[in-house]
Amino acid sequence: MHPSPSVLTSALYTVRNIVTGDDVQTQCVISHQALPCLSKLLTNNYEKSIKVVACWIISNITARNEEQIQAIIEANIIAPLVHLLQNAEMDIRKQAGKAISNAASGGTHDQIRFLVSQGCIKPLCDLLYYADPEVVKVCLQGLENILKVGEADKNMGITGGVNLYAQMINAAKGRESIEYLWYDYKKEIYEKTLKILKLLKQSSILQG
Repeated sequence: MHPSPSVLTSALYTVRNIVTGDDVQTQCVISHQALPCLSKLLTNNYEKSIKVVACWIISNITARNEEQIQAIIEANIIAPLVHLLQNAEMDIRKQAGKAISNAASGGTHDQIRFLVSQGCIKPLCDLLYYADPEVVKVCLQGLENILKVGEADKNMGITGGVNLYAQMINAAKGRESIEYLWYDYKKEIYEKTLKILKLLKQSSILQG
């Protein structure tokens, strides 16, 4: 990668513009080996603005299709994203949260199980307290899909009759984070919180 931060930033914004196109344009970025470069940007000591744009690019890719989500997984990008979601400055955390949540919203059950195995639940729940409404909405959708996979696993008898992901959300104080949103956000987000709390109740984690 180019050693000049200004050149690197310009290149990243160009890539970001490409991945805001369609799936074919996004696949061109993947096919030209952009993902290993993005992984290095997340894990090495680059300035905040560069990490923000890198996460933004990844969030656009994870908003695409299952194959492109899988490419992100196979490039070993999920663990660095989760680390940033837990530990970085808020601007980076927001974009990392969108990237993880988009993958959880559009991924297969196996892909969502992998996201959970990388520790995404607690930092997503924590982000609900601080993020803006757009990010909150994406995070809620991701958590809802994670819960649905946990419920499917429960119903198939994989997890001993319990929704393990509901337990993990509850242990991460996700219920408190979600209920907090009742008071501060618009109707669309309020309704999404009710859906998630209903899923938690159905899983027998919440009692009424």
